[in-house]
Amino acid sequence: MTALQQQGKLAKDATYILAIAGTAKKNAALAAIADILTARQEEWLSANAADVAAAKEAGMRPAMLDRLTLTPERIAGIVDGVRQVMALPDPIGQVTKMETRPNGLIIGRRRVPLGVIAIIFEARPNVTVDAAALCLKAGNVCILRGGKEAIRSNRCVAKLMREALVSVELPEDCISLVQDTSHETANELMHLDGYVDVLIPRGGAGLIRAVAKEASVPVIRTGEGVCHIYVDDEADLDMAAKVLFNAKCSRPSVCNAVECVLVQEDIAKGFWEKALPLLDEKGVELRADAAALDILGARALPAAESDWDAEYDDYILAVKTVKDMDEAIGFINQHGTGHSESIITKNYFKAQHFLDRVDAAAVYVNASTRFTDGGEFGLGAEIGISTQKMHARGPMGLEELTSCKYVIYGEGQVR
Repeated sequence: MTALQQQGKLAKDATYILAIAGTAKKNAALAAIADILTARQEEWLSANAADVAAAKEAGMRPAMLDRLTLTPERIAGIVDGVRQVMALPDPIGQVTKMETRPNGLIIGRRRVPLGVIAIIFEARPNVTVDAAALCLKAGNVCILRGGKEAIRSNRCVAKLMREALVSVELPEDCISLVQDTSHETANELMHLDGYVDVLIPRGGAGLIRAVAKEASVPVIRTGEGVCHIYVDDEADLDMAAKVLFNAKCSRPSVCNAVECVLVQEDIAKGFWEKALPLLDEKGVELRADAAALDILGARALPAAESDWDAEYDDYILAVKTVKDMDEAIGFINQHGTGHSESIITKNYFKAQHFLDRVDAAAVYVNASTRFTDGGEFGLGAEIGISTQKMHARGPMGLEELTSCKYVIYGEGQVR
């Protein structure tokens, strides 16, 4: 038995205890996690500082460094997220259906944990805690496999969380971290049949597609974020410029950041007069089609065909000029990843048409795509943004981390 198989066995054994632990015990564990992360945050910050120093030396891009970096303020936010999850209703045990059949059988459907959830993610130390907290509250055991860039941070916080579990008499293997960050262990985790019930990749498009292609365990795809904003000819242009600036520049390295703006040709000149001064504040590189280049001139570079499908995770924005909303919708449905899309318009009927026609997990009217987030949607933290259509779609909170079990009460019925 390999080290990872042994880890999977311990995780599977822990599911039988955690699944019946009850809300009070799980909340006690979450409170203990929040307390230990606060009391011993200097340990986590120190480990993270070593990760950040190594990443800088390796030439990591600034946007990715931002994802990796922890601060006392970010830790406070992570801890607050744990406490928010603790305050949420426990979905486990909820009966979502109960009926009596003509033969007298009483058939009910009850929410149960998924079991062992493996999460493969990149340089995001906050994901380690968010994922563990959500899995725990939903009665799931988690096996976490982060990227090599955050290994010191992840080892430290996993150790602290495991100590918190033991302090409330739950198995420490309810949360475990894969210590080896090699491609070999990632591949083995994708094939840990019999131990892993579902695998969730969080990261760039390359990671997610590789996992979906290679894994033999069930996979929930998350986080592929080629998001668009369409600026309609009946848009408030000041609003459009501000929404675009927020969606691109507030945190460009996250999956709900916009990567492409579509501008209706009749208002393109007026829109760019409003938007350029804001984008210039962050030095956003524009990659534009021919029509936009006529307006933007030397401020933009010619777009390549690959730019329409790019997830930049950086201060880069693709620019497309369209003749009307239907062209914009067709372009979004062709090049989007089903994550988050937005229209800026004052026309109610156009807004409704856009909502109906665009195929994505979250579709906005006059708002930034940056709101696609479990906390912003009232779900507490989230384990990822599902871009598929089976089981879960959009921010995955507690309910999306459950399955169901049918329970049947009889009085000797036979068929």
